[in-house]
Amino acid sequence: MSGNSSIVNSVLDQLSASGHKKVIYCNDPDTGLKAIIAIHDTTLGPALGGTRMWSYATEAEALQDVLRLSSAMTYKASITGLNLGGGKAVIIGDSYKGKSEALMRSYGRFIKNLNGEFITAEDLGTTTKDMEYIRMETSHVTGVPESLGGTGNPAPTTAKGVYLGIKACVKEVFGTDMLAGRSVVVQGIGNVGEHLVALLRAENVDVYISDINEERLQHVARTYKAKPISADKIFGLDADIYAPCALGATVNDTTINKMKFAIIAGSANNQLADENVHGKLLLEKGILFAPDYLINAGGLISCYSELTGFGKKRTMQLTENIYNATRDVIKMSKADKIPTIWAANRIAEQRIVDIKKIKSSF
Repeated sequence: MSGNSSIVNSVLDQLSASGHKKVIYCNDPDTGLKAIIAIHDTTLGPALGGTRMWSYATEAEALQDVLRLSSAMTYKASITGLNLGGGKAVIIGDSYKGKSEALMRSYGRFIKNLNGEFITAEDLGTTTKDMEYIRMETSHVTGVPESLGGTGNPAPTTAKGVYLGIKACVKEVFGTDMLAGRSVVVQGIGNVGEHLVALLRAENVDVYISDINEERLQHVARTYKAKPISADKIFGLDADIYAPCALGATVNDTTINKMKFAIIAGSANNQLADENVHGKLLLEKGILFAPDYLINAGGLISCYSELTGFGKKRTMQLTENIYNATRDVIKMSKADKIPTIWAANRIAEQRIVDIKKIKSSF
């Protein structure tokens, strides 16, 4: 028994340390569902965040991931001016082999029982089809197919936001936001990465691409006339911009040391292995970092539009604001001589503090 109580204590300690409101463990032996839903903050509105399905080595690792990702969602919603809180969910399992209609619907019932406090969408390892299954059990889901009245795949909107974030940084570093002739390394050419490659190539950008899926790498290289490179060559490359669009923590002690990039701006979450340490290191080295949770907010904006019934025009207006929001972050970073990630955090936190004064928690 004492072993179990120490686990509970450590989970509660982690919640206190990260400022989380609640964590829900979902277990359904009949379908094999094992999931964790984390709700970070609901000051601005209900917590919205994607559901990720991943083969975590341990439950502790899954918890750590969901806590980190859900707090980032709070900041993402705040800095982009949306009336949403931050949440996230992870399903522990292999998304290629472990998924079924029954499992996703069972998970949907857990969301239903939260009475609108948490709304989900697709993420790594889940699809619009999975959102359809969840929708069969609860209305608290976004990113369902357009045929069901949803906004469908949010990847194009996410890529557009990243593209605008890149432009805002290029304006700062090179004096103009024209991208023609610049060079960008896109690491990870999944759904968002490929859309970003398309946008960059349309502007005549020199694009290098890297991905663990060799077949996809060659396909995207041929389709957009991009240059495939191996993962071990990325950080030695003399390119203007590094756009990480796969998993996080690729900006760390080892990689920063090798970097010749002027700008880091991509769609991956939690790009800095350590926000404080690596935010500072980049500032000292003169590499401009576009805060990931700001420029990759297009997907969240797309989901928010689905919830509020906004049309595509309003979705695009909100996404286009990422350019100005990035410029504001850069301005504060320069004025206060602090890393851009700290500046973004300050702006996001200030909005939450301000709104807390006028309303109670959702």
